[in-house]
Amino acid sequence: MFKRLASVVCAVLLMAIPAQANEGNVRKAFEARFPTMKVESITRMPFPGLYEVVFDGQVIYTDEKLTYLMSGNLFDLRSTQERNLTRERRDQIASGALVGAQGNAIKRVKGNGKRVVYTFEDPNCGYCKELQKELNKMTDITVYTFLLPILSPDSAEKSKAVWCARDRGKAWDDLMNKASLPANAVKTCATPLEDNQRLAQRFGVRGTPAIFLANGQQVGGYLPADKLEQALTALR
Repeated sequence: MFKRLASVVCAVLLMAIPAQANEGNVRKAFEARFPTMKVESITRMPFPGLYEVVFDGQVIYTDEKLTYLMSGNLFDLRSTQERNLTRERRDQIASGALVGAQGNAIKRVKGNGKRVVYTFEDPNCGYCKELQKELNKMTDITVYTFLLPILSPDSAEKSKAVWCARDRGKAWDDLMNKASLPANAVKTCATPLEDNQRLAQRFGVRGTPAIFLANGQQVGGYLPADKLEQALTALR
């Protein structure tokens, strides 16, 4: 029912959109109307007069003059297997942002490391410790962990100690597996914690852990190893 309604909304919107349109006009109209919003891209959709606007990681649809705005999922029903174009685009945006932020994450490689997972974690998060146990069971995987200390001031102190350690991967593993921090841990180096917070907000992450696949798809918070294996296999 929802999908049929979405199609009807799209059809009504398209009937009201001017035939002549271009990306430059859409950008100018949007920036004039919403000067505080950072436009990341404007893309002509495969429907007459409909444009996708990406700003601050969000996806909306509009016409050239910004007469109408539509927020929600846009489905392509032309094939036998319908596609959620909005979800695909959001995942694509998330994937690019995660790749671009890899330098702000703790990188751990197991086996050949061909499969990639991104996590947002707080060192005091109980489910993050449980997730660590599950990741310990897996191989041939690269895990990028963004430290996201949101539970307490102590979370921030532990995150700084891990990030400032000579071997961040070992420091994180020791903390999550053994509740052990490096002796004489340094907590005064430059950290990416604020950048990680902004990245989490961009994705709507409000709790830890949060798990993303290489294609930008969020597959939940805590997942047992077998469920994460299934999600990774589905990407092939």
